[in-house]
Amino acid sequence: MAKSVVSAKEWNEKGNEEFEKGNWSEALSHYTNALNVEENDHDKRMYYGNRIATYLKLGNYEKVVEDCNNALIICCNKILYHRYQALIALDKFEEAFRDAEIIISCDPNNKVIQPVATRLREIVQDRRNKDIKISAKVSNLLDQAFDVNVSEKGREVAMNNLLVLTRDEAGVEEIFKKEGVLKIAQLVKVDTNEEVICSAIRIVGELCKNNISRTESVMKSVGLPRFLEIMNSTSIQRVNASQYCLQNILNTYSGVTNKLYSKPDEALCAAHKKEIDTILLCLSYSITSITLTGLARDAIIELIMHNIHCVTKLDWAKRFVELRGVQRLMEVASETEEYKYKFSMNITSSTQTITSVCLAKIYENVYYDDKKTFINAIDEFIEDKLHSPDIESKVRVVVAITVLLLGPLEVGNTVVAKGGILEMILVMAGTDDVLQQKVALECIVAAMTKKDKACAIVNQGVDVLKKLCQSKDDLVRVRALVRFCEMGSSGDSDVTIRPFADGVTKELAEACRRLLINPKKEKREWAIKGLSYLTFNTGVKQELIKDKRAIHTMIEIAKTGDRSVLFGVLTTLVNLCNAYDDEQEHEMIELTKFVKYYFLEEPELDDLDNSVERLCALAKAGVISDLVDVAKTDNQNCKELIARVFNAICSEQTLREMVVDEGGTEALLSLALDGTVEGKKQASLALVRLARNLTKRPEVIIRGQLITEVVQPIVSLLYPECSVNENCQTLTALCNLAEVNDSVREHISKEGIFQKIEAFRYERDYLLRLASANLINILLLSREVAIQYFEQDNSRVEYLMLLYKDENQDIKFAAAAALVKLTVANKEACKKVFDSNFWLEFLRSLLTNPSNNIQEMGVIFVLSMIRSVEDVAAKLETGIIMELLRTLRNKNSTVQNENIKELTSIALEAVAERSSKEALIIIRWERDTARRLGKLDLLNRLEIKLWTV
Repeated sequence: MAKSVVSAKEWNEKGNEEFEKGNWSEALSHYTNALNVEENDHDKRMYYGNRIATYLKLGNYEKVVEDCNNALIICCNKILYHRYQALIALDKFEEAFRDAEIIISCDPNNKVIQPVATRLREIVQDRRNKDIKISAKVSNLLDQAFDVNVSEKGREVAMNNLLVLTRDEAGVEEIFKKEGVLKIAQLVKVDTNEEVICSAIRIVGELCKNNISRTESVMKSVGLPRFLEIMNSTSIQRVNASQYCLQNILNTYSGVTNKLYSKPDEALCAAHKKEIDTILLCLSYSITSITLTGLARDAIIELIMHNIHCVTKLDWAKRFVELRGVQRLMEVASETEEYKYKFSMNITSSTQTITSVCLAKIYENVYYDDKKTFINAIDEFIEDKLHSPDIESKVRVVVAITVLLLGPLEVGNTVVAKGGILEMILVMAGTDDVLQQKVALECIVAAMTKKDKACAIVNQGVDVLKKLCQSKDDLVRVRALVRFCEMGSSGDSDVTIRPFADGVTKELAEACRRLLINPKKEKREWAIKGLSYLTFNTGVKQELIKDKRAIHTMIEIAKTGDRSVLFGVLTTLVNLCNAYDDEQEHEMIELTKFVKYYFLEEPELDDLDNSVERLCALAKAGVISDLVDVAKTDNQNCKELIARVFNAICSEQTLREMVVDEGGTEALLSLALDGTVEGKKQASLALVRLARNLTKRPEVIIRGQLITEVVQPIVSLLYPECSVNENCQTLTALCNLAEVNDSVREHISKEGIFQKIEAFRYERDYLLRLASANLINILLLSREVAIQYFEQDNSRVEYLMLLYKDENQDIKFAAAAALVKLTVANKEACKKVFDSNFWLEFLRSLLTNPSNNIQEMGVIFVLSMIRSVEDVAAKLETGIIMELLRTLRNKNSTVQNENIKELTSIALEAVAERSSKEALIIIRWERDTARRLGKLDLLNRLEIKLWTV
């Protein structure tokens, strides 16, 4: 059956149908088919117009311009209007203005185009003026930057300003036009000013960004060897600038952008395969150059690592393996800073880590068969090295295997499992040679960090680490200790193995202290890490706190803010202060068990006296002011440790004023507001301790507005789940704060304190109930708080009456005093008293309580109610309440308190006064009625009675 052929006209009609439905993609496909089939220029013009309209709907303005250009070839001038629209959308105003002028010349009366053309003329003119200014500015800056007679500072400023101009395309073009690249290439050869050189390199990087023609010109003018020569520096700024420049060149050739998840453009990669190959080949062959600086070597390996997956279409990972790139990386991986030989390469402390990641990246980007080639390359490197019997070769092989275990672990584990390799590592660990011990140690640890995947070395690793902890070299011993403890912190330790021999813990601690006072930074770092584990042992704590030089050194190191040691210092301080609570994290629990099992040689108990002695010693050593300084760190885990140490110090009453005087309050407030959940809790607890029972008043302890800011973290500690003691301490601190002034009381109230403390009414512990009642009583000193307290929930009157039923007299007094404040502040609260079915019993209990203080509160309470609204006062004029008041006032009463008698008299007078007023009102009403009725006898009697009252 013959295949049916769809004509161009039919394709066009299908496109029109889809266009009307708004199906732009389908319409676009049909119009494209029509153009592919049609050969007649006249009809093609129509199909181009339809496809252009579709591209406009899709917002693909680049395609609009492209189709317009094709249509204009076949003399379709009407298409010019669409190109003009697209050019405006693409911000190509000069070209849009050119099209607008052509349209107006053909149609002078076109009122749609004319105003837009006018605006375009202004934009184009502004751009031209701007370009003229930029051109003059670039010329001036280039003259200054490359003139050796200009001052160093002047040249630096000029070069920095040129760099700023590269953010604008016009500036980039002007620098390029004025042969800025050639001038920069010449300048970098002869100039000695690093600031000028780095700015110049960054300018070249910006010139190359996203522009193929400029990039090709730069590569031709400068050349890749020159780029590598410039990068080969000990200046980290120059190396970074050169790396950035080369990355921009690779991005331009591959089409990768700075956007997240940007992928290479296949067409660009194919078009510039030769250039990309040349760059990566050159980089690959450079990594083993012995003339390279360590920084430059790191930068080159990073460039390979970052781009190896971006050129998958070129299959560059496979090519890298085939070109012996893996062997060269292994050569770099086998280098160590601690051992230098005749042809050693320069490396940095980061080189091995970067190399391990690069090897892993390459291994990820090769296919199955090529993975075998990758492993064969590793085997070839190891065999080649082990042909030589010298120690240097063995050391380099083990160092390289360590890098593999940190990178492509699968490969590393395969290598270790091969015959003779594991045995060689274990033999090196057992020698007396310090270098062999160190490299074997790191290799064992690298394998043990991923125990489930590196089984070959783990089974014997624990015993080897234990032996290395008894090395003759302090640094080896401490490094083994740290690695041993790091392994144990994950809970992977085999606790069936016998602990260390007696005396090892003490020897290790002494080794740490010796390293701590060593001027070399690396040794200090390991010492601090070691002490952070060993100070779980009480004996180590006691010896360390006596070593003032070690303590001062440790604190000075912490003040540098170096994160690599700060955590270890703070952990050691936490251990010295016993600042861990019972609810430690799982990892810390495991570590504690591990360390105590292996390093606690005697069943020592860290008693309270030892702990207090250490706290005082640390405070005298200046640890408080140092904690204030390091509390500014942004590391959340470090903040938690600082808060723990502060809280421990604040637990000792004699040290609290020292904390305040040295700025600890402000530091604790910042820690309480920002940090981990536990860190904020620890800081808040420390604030509670400061505010609870210092000899100074809270407003002295916490100055200015900080006193209100402290409220929120302290209130946040109140929870029924907390212990009774913790809640009592928090409530006591809030009581102290609330005594300052009404402003603080109102601030505490706004934090929802009443809802929290009312839950404590059902607590069995009377101290918690008493602290709650006292806080309510103090807070209600503020009339504003008292009003809000009642308005938020009017059942709180009954709550206080129920609280009064408590057996404890102090709680009864606090409840009665709070009720007095509440009813004085709000007359409506007086009415709520009578909503309770035991109000009479409550008032009788108040007035007959054996405590003079409570009885006095009772009389004041009744008096405030008498003076409130009339219906409340009327209910109190019952025989029982009035009789109790008269009894209290009686001279023969057992009540000896004159205040009570005086207050009772005032209350009774208030009742009498109210009664007299009511009698006058009634008699006057009766008199007026008698007068209206003309009853003269009754009127006379009422006048006499009125006069008498």
